[in-house]
Amino acid sequence: MTRTVPRLIVFDLDFTLWDCGGTWCDCLTPPFRQSDARLLDCGDRHIRLYDDVLWILDHCDQHSITMAVASRTEQPPWARELIGLLGITERFAHAEIYPSSKLKHFASLSQQSGVAYDEMLFFDDEMRNIREVSSLGVTSVFVETGMSRKLFEHGMARFAQP
Repeated sequence: MTRTVPRLIVFDLDFTLWDCGGTWCDCLTPPFRQSDARLLDCGDRHIRLYDDVLWILDHCDQHSITMAVASRTEQPPWARELIGLLGITERFAHAEIYPSSKLKHFASLSQQSGVAYDEMLFFDDEMRNIREVSSLGVTSVFVETGMSRKLFEHGMARFAQP
C-alpha cells in the first residue's frame, strides 16, 4: 500500500509553530496580554505564529489531516494558554505538553489516536527530538527557522516517498 498523506501530523511549539520573542515559552513572563493585535508577555516579548502556520493548519483541515502538538516545555499551562490566545486550540485533536522525552509524547499520541508511527509526520526544531522520534519510524523533519509552507510541502513529499 502506498502512503500519500499522513494520518497524523505532529508539531513542536517553540521555534516550530511560534516565536516567543527569541526565547522558549517557559522563559516568558506572564500574564500575557493583547496589545494592538499583538500578543505580549510582561517583558513586552512578542509571541507570534510564523507567517505560514495558519496556511499550514488550514491546509491540514481542508484535507482532513488530524493534527497534534508535542512540547517538552517546563510550563505546560503557559503553552496551553498561548495556544488559546493565538486562536489555534481547536486545530489540534491531541496535545502532549509536559517536560519529558518526545518518545513518551509519541507513545501517548499513538495510543490516543490509534495511528501507527509510520503513519505520522513530525516537525521539530531540535535535532535530538528528530533523532529520537525518527527511531520510532516517524517521518521527522528538522525545522531550522520556523515552519514555512515550503518546509511543510517538503515534509509532505518526504512522507509520500516509498
